[in-house]
Amino acid sequence: MTQMLNMPRVQACTATGCGYNHNGCTAFAITISESNSACGTFAGAGLSGGMGIATAQVGACKRADCKYNDNLECQAPAITVGASADLADCLTYEHA
Repeated sequence: MTQMLNMPRVQACTATGCGYNHNGCTAFAITISESNSACGTFAGAGLSGGMGIATAQVGACKRADCKYNDNLECQAPAITVGASADLADCLTYEHA
């Protein structure tokens, strides 16, 4: 299991419509969903949340076919989130 100190950080997020994005992702941790590598933590429709500083990490990754996924834990050094198939996807995803 990934130790909290070793959780990969969200180094960049371009999902400007997300309530956690305030000059970077301010969620404590995000979850990447199994379909389209979507950010399951995305909060739209005028919502605003977060810890106030951009220090988000990847708490869980359900995209089991990603080369960085080990037992549903992300092993990438850092990830980038942005628009792809959805408004906010893990752009670091690579098929295993």
